[in-house]
Amino acid sequence: MTDTTSNVELSDDTFRRHRLAGYLIAAIGIAALAVAPFLGIYPIFLMKLLCFALFACAFNLMLGYVGLLSFGHAAFFGMAAYVAGHAVKVWGIGTVFGIAAGTLTAGIMGLVFGAIAIRQKGIYFAMITLALAQMVFFFCLQAPFTHGEDGIQGIPRGTVFGLIDLRDTLTMYYFVAVIFAAGFFVLHRTVHSPFGQALKGIRENEPRMISLGYPVALLKVLAFTMSAAITGLAGATKAIVFQSATLTDVNWHMSGEVVLMTLIGGMGTILGPVAGAGIVIALQNYLSTIGSWVTVVMGAIFVICVLTFRRGIVGEILARTRR
Repeated sequence: MTDTTSNVELSDDTFRRHRLAGYLIAAIGIAALAVAPFLGIYPIFLMKLLCFALFACAFNLMLGYVGLLSFGHAAFFGMAAYVAGHAVKVWGIGTVFGIAAGTLTAGIMGLVFGAIAIRQKGIYFAMITLALAQMVFFFCLQAPFTHGEDGIQGIPRGTVFGLIDLRDTLTMYYFVAVIFAAGFFVLHRTVHSPFGQALKGIRENEPRMISLGYPVALLKVLAFTMSAAITGLAGATKAIVFQSATLTDVNWHMSGEVVLMTLIGGMGTILGPVAGAGIVIALQNYLSTIGSWVTVVMGAIFVICVLTFRRGIVGEILARTRR
């Protein structure tokens, strides 16, 4: 009886420590977002980093927590960018509603893609998502509203409900930071909810989850839809930040980049994709002077990280702190 009571107290104490650590990390993160533009870091670079960090976090929901590798997430990222850009520039709707339209479009696409591909596993799932994404790419190449290879240019940043002018770069940065924080919070709550625990169970032992009566296919479709929607949120926001939506956003190379970010940072960790996105975007930015050699350097760094940090950088740090 004493041992049981002691174990419960230890468990409660561990839970409190983890919760306190979570609050501390959140406070540090919010403070970092608030002061980053005043530390000599270019706001445009920070906004790009936040958009891709949110993209990587959304992708990690599928790869890290469900265990399914998708090569189709560029379709959600790019299509949301096109829809948001077209809605704001051509239809003249507000920036927030344009981003919401892009997010909703990506979510609907995720639901359709998920319903088609989710019963497959491994390489078959990856190839189906890649094929569907390529269909979206060629649609965007031909569709009149995307303007083909020229893309949608000159997207106005607009205002937030007519109250906050987003043409100011610093104001735009804080708007993007709020979107990132909201998306990250939703993902964090999801992976720590009963739904998130069920997704981890599917990743670890899908047949057992089926035998326990869980609607595995439905859970995976819901996770895929959520991942697609938040990916769309990142893509739509990026289109407003850079005032353009192009074929680069929907190209399969974009899916490859987000895989790279997730693996370098650490899949199955909530902060890993953020770290991975920061590393990849920073390297792309600072190595841009070497032209096409950037791809070679990035490939070499990826190989080194995979061989040195098998769980990803954040994954290795967490594993060592738990010893």
